Amino acid sequence: MSTDKLVRDRIPEIMQAAGKRAITHVATEEEYERRLRDKLKEEATEFYVSGREEELADVLEVVYALCELKKIPMAKLEDVRKKKAAERGAFSKRIVLDGSK
Repeated sequence: MSTDKLVRDRIPEIMQAAGKRAITHVATEEEYERRLRDKLKEEATEFYVSGREEELADVLEVVYALCELKKIPMAKLEDVRKKKAAERGAFSKRIVLDGSK
């Protein structure tokens, strides 16, 4: 397992059960936000590469954590999503922009 990254809460416990010793610290709020952003990029990349449902669920878990940190209720985030979809559309029509003139 790579080190120096944000991990799920139970990872140290799981490592200990496997006979490993996890060296950890609790992130400050500033560090936590930075590491969540890094984790979002990591998980999105993993989903991009694999296309696996499990990786997409990891992306969502990070989004939930960011919402909690930023005190953004999920209902508000959903409202913003719906507003953008109403104004600019969603992606359901599968439109690909090949250029413009």
